[in-house]
Amino acid sequence: MDSSSTSPELAVDASPMLRLYKDGRIERLMGTEVVPPGFDPKTNVDSKDVLYLPENGLSNRLYVPKTTNPGDKLPLLIYFHGGAFCLETAFSPTYHNYLNPLVAEANIIAVSVDYRRAPEHPIPAAYDDAWTALKWVASHSGGNGPANWLNSHADFGKVFFAGDSAGANIAHHMAMRIGKEKLEGFAVTGINLTHPYFWGTEPVGDEIKDLAANEKIEGLWRFASPGTSGCDDPWMNPLKGPDLAGLGCSRVLVCVAEKDILKHRGCYYYAKLKESGWGGEIEIMESEGENHVFHLFNPTCENAVAMLKKVASFLNQDKA
Repeated sequence: MDSSSTSPELAVDASPMLRLYKDGRIERLMGTEVVPPGFDPKTNVDSKDVLYLPENGLSNRLYVPKTTNPGDKLPLLIYFHGGAFCLETAFSPTYHNYLNPLVAEANIIAVSVDYRRAPEHPIPAAYDDAWTALKWVASHSGGNGPANWLNSHADFGKVFFAGDSAGANIAHHMAMRIGKEKLEGFAVTGINLTHPYFWGTEPVGDEIKDLAANEKIEGLWRFASPGTSGCDDPWMNPLKGPDLAGLGCSRVLVCVAEKDILKHRGCYYYAKLKESGWGGEIEIMESEGENHVFHLFNPTCENAVAMLKKVASFLNQDKA
């Protein structure tokens, strides 16, 4: 019997990340594992999941240091996970194992946002969900929201957005929207963009030297956003969107990795934001010898520890 007659036909092969079959089935090859929330004895951090958009079954994972005393107000980090808009969740061990030590090191409260993923939910679903999550978080600023940890311990005058890869892209766009649409009782101090997933039609830096990577990045973007105009879509290329001077925060930390093809775009963002007339402070950290999101896959290596400490310091720079 010819096995090809019964095997599903591939429509898109984005291995080693995922495959899309012509019958509509999606096979994710990574980023599918989840871990439950709860107390982490290694870091002394507790976590729990709270629904923020019940009609779509979307939850946020909240983190708080177990040593937090009644009445303590901590800087609030809102984190957006990466995965090319297609992979991972807020409940993945990759992100759970990153945020536990970060919350402990920085002594902060954190909200890790889960959002709908492509291709089932193409762009701009992820951005829509991220904004809904921000409004849900802001609803706690008066102390009467549905999550007691946020009511009791979040300092809404010291809010930070952060993310890696596609999550860094989301963090940027949420900060731009905050610059136009204020959320009551919610002041964004800064954003941390780690290995941001930005691109563009015209290459910058050494992007032109790696044609295979260029094709992969553009292909993944079109996969997540079938209706896109291309890599100069403002969602993907922030230089083609609203003026960066409107960024709704006062501090930015961009983290790049030496061997990451996205490094050049991160450096370009850094340079263009400095030139934009935006009045805040921006800094950049480069991890030598490292590749894309290395810190998530090797969190105990020297460069990952150094980056975590840098991010923790960034989150506490204005701490009284």
